[in-house]
Amino acid sequence: MSEDFLSKMMSQFGSGGSQEYVYLSVTPGVGLEMCQLDITNKSVKAYAVRELAYNETSKDIADYEAFKEAVTDMYTELQLNPKCNVVVNIPLVSLGTISLPLILSDEAIQTSITSEVEQTYIFRRMEPVVAWQDINTPGQSSENRKVLYSAVQAPVIDNIRNALADLGSTLTGIDVSVSSYLRALDFTGLTEAQMQDNVTWNLMIVNSTGYSLISLVGKTVVDYYEEPLAIKTFEGDDIYNAINASAQITLMSYPANYLYIISETDMVSAELLASKLQGAGSVDFFENNSFKKHEIMPVSLDVLPDNVLKISMQIVGVAAIQYSNFPLKFEFIKTTSTGRGGASDAPLPVRIGDQVYEITPSGARNIAIMAFAVVLIPVLLITFLLLPNLEKSSQQKLGEVTSKIQAIDEEVSKLDSENSSSTGFNMKSEVDIVLKNNRAKLLSYTAIGETIPDTVWITYFMTQGDGLVDIKGAATNVQDVYQFFKNMKDSLLFTKLRLQKLEMQAASLDDLVSSSGSSNYEFEITNMDSNQLSAFLNAGNGKKEGEANADNQNAAGQNPNGLVSNQPLPNAGN
Repeated sequence: MSEDFLSKMMSQFGSGGSQEYVYLSVTPGVGLEMCQLDITNKSVKAYAVRELAYNETSKDIADYEAFKEAVTDMYTELQLNPKCNVVVNIPLVSLGTISLPLILSDEAIQTSITSEVEQTYIFRRMEPVVAWQDINTPGQSSENRKVLYSAVQAPVIDNIRNALADLGSTLTGIDVSVSSYLRALDFTGLTEAQMQDNVTWNLMIVNSTGYSLISLVGKTVVDYYEEPLAIKTFEGDDIYNAINASAQITLMSYPANYLYIISETDMVSAELLASKLQGAGSVDFFENNSFKKHEIMPVSLDVLPDNVLKISMQIVGVAAIQYSNFPLKFEFIKTTSTGRGGASDAPLPVRIGDQVYEITPSGARNIAIMAFAVVLIPVLLITFLLLPNLEKSSQQKLGEVTSKIQAIDEEVSKLDSENSSSTGFNMKSEVDIVLKNNRAKLLSYTAIGETIPDTVWITYFMTQGDGLVDIKGAATNVQDVYQFFKNMKDSLLFTKLRLQKLEMQAASLDDLVSSSGSSNYEFEITNMDSNQLSAFLNAGNGKKEGEANADNQNAAGQNPNGLVSNQPLPNAGN
């Protein structure tokens, strides 16, 4: 795609359905200027100028009818449609700084600034329109905010708006000369070295009523000072001596690496003044007056040669308002569509490769619609041509998968039915039975170990998972038997134990009488009835398992200490 074709296409989108932007500057010593920039080539593509009287005392255009006639003539000369958006630069009326508490709201700040500017003679007669923005300064208190403000007369804005409205134009922005100067310096690159981070520099602007000093760090304004001087009362070198004497003292309060001088009065040459100032750092200058020797930036061949050197820094600065990113912007005309008084269809620079194109929001919307259409057409073709075939194939595959799922579900249901009707081995129930039985037995073993007295020993013990318990043993005294019985009942609450038997261990009364020592007492503790006891006796061939074990041990001549023994187990209860 060639650059010419792309430029034509972008131009069509940039201007289609939107009003053109025109920039005006009320420039004392020059008149009324009209300008348009070519952002692609970074040059002035259209320029016209007419004489216009400006009242320095009242800071106002002397004749608004003359203003209206001058604008009409320049529209005709540059072949511009009067139905356009206009941004106007006017000479600075009021600029200053003020320190205010952080807790103040925007409305309170507006009120404070208005009260401040109303102290000047101009705003005692005319209502001010104020605009402001925060500025950061080194060492600034955390409790206060420093504000840079500017003010213009409300009737001036109304008169300019009404005059342009009579021509069919729309006033969309008001700029002041200080902002225009700084923006022009940034846009043209004249102060590229100064506008670097952490670089301190001063801008001195000399006019017919004195000079002003703007102190900056990079692109941030940190302070403003204005020194009135009756320059018209001096002649020859006296003018420079007076400015030099005053500026030397002022610059001591604003130490910096650079000083840039702009003279907008024909009475003072910025070049000559720069040569006389000492101790101001690296000094540079620009003649914005009749001493100008070269244009501020390249111009189109359509600009009349006699007008090339008339192009002021103010008109370049206001015309670059959409293209410079310099942060100082005062919003004197606020609209809901933009944050800086501009119309919602202001052109914006867009870089494509090495080329920069101006595109308005409406043009960008048209491009977006076209791009959407380019993307949408293939999507629609795919939707209406390919999707039906894809859908048919997908439906066939879905049907096959559904059939397989149904067949598997039927097999699973059949297996579940067979398993539920079978009386085979049930692992879960069997595991539950084993755990239950082992738990009941473990509780019985634990109860014996924890409750048996020292003088009691066990000769037989049987327990089952269903809770049946049978314990036989002997003791040296009846009290310990009863104590053991009571302990077991307390430990096995739900087994319903009873003392089935308690008798002396001697075989006959004669044995008891002939015995010289103390006799033991046999006991049986159980929760089984007579039938259950008989059944267990028969199952063990006339002897229970514990008794058989005890007999076997005695037959072998063993006499161990333990639960199954004929002797008490020492400290068995512990």
